[in-house]
Amino acid sequence: MQAIACLTLGVRSDDEAGTDRVFKALADGTRRRLLDRLHERNGQTLGELCAQVDMARQSVTQHLAVLEAANLVGTVRRGREKLHYLNPVPLHEMQERWVDKFERPRLRALSALKRRAEEDMSDRPTFVYVTYIASTPEKVWDALTDADLTARYWGHSNVSQDWRPGSRWEHRRTDGSGVADVVGTVVESERPTRLVTTWAEPGEEAREGRRSRVTFDILPHGGIVRLTVTHEDLADEAAAAEVGTGWPAVLANLKSLLETGSPLPQEPWLVPGD
Repeated sequence: MQAIACLTLGVRSDDEAGTDRVFKALADGTRRRLLDRLHERNGQTLGELCAQVDMARQSVTQHLAVLEAANLVGTVRRGREKLHYLNPVPLHEMQERWVDKFERPRLRALSALKRRAEEDMSDRPTFVYVTYIASTPEKVWDALTDADLTARYWGHSNVSQDWRPGSRWEHRRTDGSGVADVVGTVVESERPTRLVTTWAEPGEEAREGRRSRVTFDILPHGGIVRLTVTHEDLADEAAAAEVGTGWPAVLANLKSLLETGSPLPQEPWLVPGD
């Protein structure tokens, strides 16, 4: 790494601490089985997971807390239920650091795991992404709903008259044409913690099976923000693969804007893959 690494041997970075949490979480067989169960069927309740691993609720809760701390599991509230989702991002990061640089031409199994893990119990795929941002819930909310801010990091402007339930919203190009590539309706709006919208191509929003649904859960997490994006009711696996690359790029740009004041130097969705 750095030439002066020997002088900083005793200093641990946040990335190293996060990696340690992931390795610790994966070291336990029960926690690996819980991840396997979520891999098989994403979006399960605590009771469903307890039944599959044959353990007391308190024990499973403790194991899930370790997995959440390692960012391997994300949760989404649905009424009184708390659904658990496998978050493949730390696994992908481990792959890039510990596998790809040694075995880049081989061992792409984690990519397939990511795609399968994004399916929930319904027939239509669901994508869940969790990220942490050094900001406030109010600033994250504004970054998702303000037309000028979204234009800076998204390449489109998110536009709505008032972002209240029932209002229409549009994902408009920033070239001055006024063309909207995505349109929808605001379903839930609880500033600054939760925003739910429908998504569809213009002219397709009324057709059955053509709408998807995006939920932004914005929660304080210590002195930072935990942002969970859930994109559900996707049309098919091709759509799931598309949002699986699109959301991480957009949210990385959002994170950079809020934490540094500037988006990434190059739009990440325009960088060719390897």
